[in-house]
Amino acid sequence: MRVISGSARGLKLQSLEGQDTRPTLDRVKEALFSILSPYLREACVLDLFAGSGALGIEALSRGAEHVDFVDKFSSALDIVKENAAKAKMTEKSSFYLFDAERFLRERAQIYDIVFLDPPYAAGLYEPILNLILKKKLLRESGIIAMEWDYNAARPSVPTGFEVLKERKYGRVGISLLAVQ
Repeated sequence: MRVISGSARGLKLQSLEGQDTRPTLDRVKEALFSILSPYLREACVLDLFAGSGALGIEALSRGAEHVDFVDKFSSALDIVKENAAKAKMTEKSSFYLFDAERFLRERAQIYDIVFLDPPYAAGLYEPILNLILKKKLLRESGIIAMEWDYNAARPSVPTGFEVLKERKYGRVGISLLAVQ
């Protein structure tokens, strides 16, 4: 796993061993960021379920202003911090050891981009999307990039969101959502 483009291009990122995290594949990340490129310049980004931090670090490398990395596992957040330091992105990063739902309930920050990549079968998509909508945490022109298992049904998207684009990359589905 590496940073594909931007100031940290080519940097190899660390990830946790085992099945607890599922890093976004480079080909999926490359396709996703080619779609997101118009939204990245000076964006405030939220990387929920950060895992290795690959999505947030890629966003910073491509011009995002700041990323809030959130993961409930300290081992994952340690890897994110290590990767951000290697990419020289620590000053543009904040790290939160929180459950995603609790983080969103306590947050007032408004984001331009939200990466939503929870464990596929955990049933967290709809509650997270509802919290983002209820608390108005996504800027009017903002985007949610939601990764899901294409072999299963796409997670339900609550009323109030519009599906802008959907793509399939092997067994990975990507949906880009905006507030209606």
